[in-house]
Amino acid sequence: MNIDEAIKERHMVRVYKKQPIPADVCKQLNERIKALNEGLDVFMSLVTNDSSALNTAVKIGFTKNVNNYIVLSGKNESDLEEKLGYGGADLMLFAQTLGLNTWWVSEQFNKGKARDNGGIPGSNLIKGIIVIGYGENNGVPHKSKSTFDVSKFDGATPPFWFIRGVGSALLAPTANNRQAFKIEGHDNKVTITCSKGRYSGLELGIIKYFFEVGAGRENFIYE
Repeated sequence: MNIDEAIKERHMVRVYKKQPIPADVCKQLNERIKALNEGLDVFMSLVTNDSSALNTAVKIGFTKNVNNYIVLSGKNESDLEEKLGYGGADLMLFAQTLGLNTWWVSEQFNKGKARDNGGIPGSNLIKGIIVIGYGENNGVPHKSKSTFDVSKFDGATPPFWFIRGVGSALLAPTANNRQAFKIEGHDNKVTITCSKGRYSGLELGIIKYFFEVGAGRENFIYE
């Protein structure tokens, strides 16, 4: 499975098996995390076999065996959330290619425990965690808006790469599945915006990543 295929297969999963993530899979995840941390200048960290930061998430209900997660953190900069959204999206999809399932958790977790367990520097902000593991099922597709609801292309018929990019973006996770983003294009130029909200920065990074996978980064430039 490649990343493009993972976009279609990935769904939110809250119920996991009591199956540890093998050492070789953890190694691949940590290598990916290291490369993203260096490229994006953030600090993401994989924590395994620990549920102490997830007590609140478990209380939500419909959860089981949530014992592994990736902490999303970085320096307090204006684009931190966008970078973490982008990097987190990559990790969710990469995990899917490895046969794992995920659940993005923005609030319902213990930040103090996540900081300690993930070795997060005290000056860093934590913007969420991604629960990761082997799901008891693969989740289900979410209800989605249409291409016309979230995009606009000036000119004649939108190019195929634009249509594919929007289609991929519509499969991205957003808070409460609100899909409050807009993708606009003309010629080979694209603008992506998210309506202001608590998680709009994270969502912008996530949507950009999903759009780029579908559209092909070589086909457009951001305006």
